[in-house]
Parts: sequence; C-alpha cells; structure tokens
Amino acid sequence: MSPLPTTVPAIVRTRVRAAVRRRMPVSPREAEDRALLLRLLSLLTQYPDEELASHRPRLVSAVAALPESAAAHELGVFMDWFAGQEPDALARHYVETFDLRRRSSLYLTYYLHGDTRRRGMALLTLARRYRAAGWDTDGVELPDHLPVVLEFAALAGPGTGEAPLRMHRRGLELIRHALAESASPYRHLLSALLTLLPPATDADRAAVARLAAEGPPDEEVGLDPYGAAHGHPAYGQGEFAPRSAFVPPIAAPPTRAPHTADAPRTEGRS
Repeated sequence: MSPLPTTVPAIVRTRVRAAVRRRMPVSPREAEDRALLLRLLSLLTQYPDEELASHRPRLVSAVAALPESAAAHELGVFMDWFAGQEPDALARHYVETFDLRRRSSLYLTYYLHGDTRRRGMALLTLARRYRAAGWDTDGVELPDHLPVVLEFAALAGPGTGEAPLRMHRRGLELIRHALAESASPYRHLLSALLTLLPPATDADRAAVARLAAEGPPDEEVGLDPYGAAHGHPAYGQGEFAPRSAFVPPIAAPPTRAPHTADAPRTEGRS
C-alpha cells in the first residue's frame, strides 16, 4: 500500500518502485498534509504536457481542499493562473522560464557546483541516497531535477526525504528570486516550497546575493574531484563552491603530429 495520500491518484506519474516507512516527528495527519503539498509541487513544477494540462480541474480541486497555510495560499494563486492558460501558452512559458534561462534552471546541483566535475559527484551521491531509501527512478530526469527531489521528499518524509531540499535551500531561493524578477507565476510555487523549509539565515541571504551577482562556479580544471585538495573542504552541505577554489591547470607539453604511417586508425569512431 502506498504511503502517499490518494487525493490525486490518477494524475501522478510516479517514478517510485518502492518506498520505506520512517518515523516522522509530526502527527500522521500533518505528515499526510505535508506530503500532499510536496506531491502537488512536484506535479506543478513538471513540464505541462497534454496529460498534465488535461487534469487541471482536478488539481484546482486538490489545491482548494488543502488546509489553510502560507504554502496553500501560494499554490492557490498559482492555480488561478495555471488553470486559465491555453496549453500551448503553458508549455511555451515553461520552456522559456526553466529551459532557456540558467538562473531559473530546475537542476539544483548547478547552483551549488556550477558546471564542474563536482556536480557529477553530487548527482551520484543524490542517486545513492535515493537507492538507500528504497527509492528507484526511471532515469528520464537527472536526480537533482526539482520535481524528482520533491517527489522523493513526499515519499520519504521530513527527515531523509527533505534533506536534499534543505541542502539546496540557497539554490531554491535563487530560483525564486529569478522567477520574481521575470514576474513568472511559478515564483508562487517556489515561495510555497520555501515556507516548508527552515527560515533563511543571514549567511544564506549573503550567499544567495553573492551567487546572484557572480553566478555558479565554472569548471575547476586540475582540482581534486572530492574537494579535499588545496585546503578546500568537500562540498555538499549547502555551501557554494568558492571562486578561490580554482586551480590553474599545469601546462601540457607541445603536441607533435604523428607520422602518417604511425597514426592510429580512427575508422568507425565518432
């Protein structure tokens, strides 16, 4: 029997093969309400294809039935817009907002590690976290894609399940800021999510401001992939990789073109 609420059963294209039961420091009703919020956020941050768009009336009803809260209010504001748009307009807005703007990308490890080799390690660590919790994805999306992270949070609960969201709180705040700047209605979904996480600290706000001004780190050529070299700690606890972590690569010796007769064969290689 699925541990998820069944308010919107038919429209959830779940990626889960199994889920584990865990103790939660909240009442069963509170845990159910929180899981439903996260489940709705997972659905609404997915690409609005024809299937999702066709179920908007049921989503509107599910949001309207939520217990009163700041998150429920933000979801309601979003649904007022979402329900009234033409399907083509919804799809176009989604692509323009999340696929064509790096500042509002939904791939969370990008904000923590940028386009560096550390991001690959972070993705692997996240996938291992899912498997350790008895959670299996279909591999269509990367494990750091926000709808996937939200689905895991809904299934595994506030402790283990929501840990990746807490870890990437600063990235989520930056996404919300970018969505607010572009006046995208999706800002209400990020605002709803942030109400479920611990309040931002002064360090969080300073880091978000710095990231908004400088952007995520670039590829750190020659840097130890685990972050232990040169005195820099391993990342992954919510901090951003500092610009000072860059290590210039060692110059390579000149490349000598091989003699034609000695050149390796390349037929059949791309």
